[in-house]
Amino acid sequence: MATWESGYAEVQGLRLHYTRTGSGLPPLVLAHGVSDDGLCWTTEAEALAPAFDVVMADARGHGRSEAPLGGYGPAEQAADLGGLIQALGLQRPIVLGHSMGAMTTLMLAGSAPELPRAILLEDPPPWWAQTASTAPAERERRVAMRVGMAELKRRTRAELIAGQRDTAPTWPDDELERWADSKIRFSPNVLDSFTASAETAVDWPAVLRQITCPVLLITGDNRAGALVTQEHAAALRALVPQAQVAQIAGAGHSIRHDQFARYMDAVQGFLSALP
Repeated sequence: MATWESGYAEVQGLRLHYTRTGSGLPPLVLAHGVSDDGLCWTTEAEALAPAFDVVMADARGHGRSEAPLGGYGPAEQAADLGGLIQALGLQRPIVLGHSMGAMTTLMLAGSAPELPRAILLEDPPPWWAQTASTAPAERERRVAMRVGMAELKRRTRAELIAGQRDTAPTWPDDELERWADSKIRFSPNVLDSFTASAETAVDWPAVLRQITCPVLLITGDNRAGALVTQEHAAALRALVPQAQVAQIAGAGHSIRHDQFARYMDAVQGFLSALP
C-alpha cells in the first residue's frame, strides 16, 4: 500500500479524490457506499492489485473529494464516476460498486453502455423493483438512514469504532478503523440525498435494459440485514438477462466485510471467466 498513488481529478467542476494501485494492469474501479470512502476498499484492493490497476474513488461529499450542497443522486454520481474514468484515461474498466456505489455503477452502465467492460454489484438498494406498495417502506428506510448517519457525525472516532465492533464483532480492527475514519470525513451535505425520492427519480427499468456488459449481482442474507431478496434478483435478471447472481450466506449488507473469503471467491471467479 505504501506505493499506492493518491490524487485528484477535476470532474464536473468538482475536485474528486482517488487512490490507485497504479500497476499498469487492466483497470478495475471500486465505488463505495454512502458514508464510506475509497479506502474502505483497502483489503479488497490488496487482493485484486496483483491482477488489476485498482482505482478507489471517493464520491462527492465523501473522503477527500469536494462536497457540493446538492447533486447526490445516482445520475450525478454516475456522471462523476464516468468523468473520473475519462480523466484517468482508463480504457473499458471493470466497475465494482457497493450499495450507493452499486446504483452508481448500474446508472453508469445503463447511460454509457460502451464504457465498462463488466460490472459487479454488492447488495444495491433494489430500486428497480420498487412498486407503489413498497415505496413507502423504502422512504421510511431512507429517513431512518438519514437520522442514523446524522448520529454518526456526532460521535468520536473511539465511539464509532466501539459501536461498530458491537454491531459487527467479526470485522478486523483495520476495517473498523477505516470505517470510522470514513464517517468522520463524509460531509453532512450527503444527508440531503435522503430527503429526495431517488428511488423514483430514475426510470430504472429503462436504464437497466440498456446494459450490455457482463454483470454479477452479489447478494447476502436478508436475515442478517442484506437488502436484495431472491425476488429482487429475479427482477434484475428479467431486465438484464446476462446478469449472474452469487448469494453469500451469513452476510449482511456489507457482504465483503462479513464474509470476505466467500465474497472474493465470487468476485475473482467472475473476473477470471470474463473474455
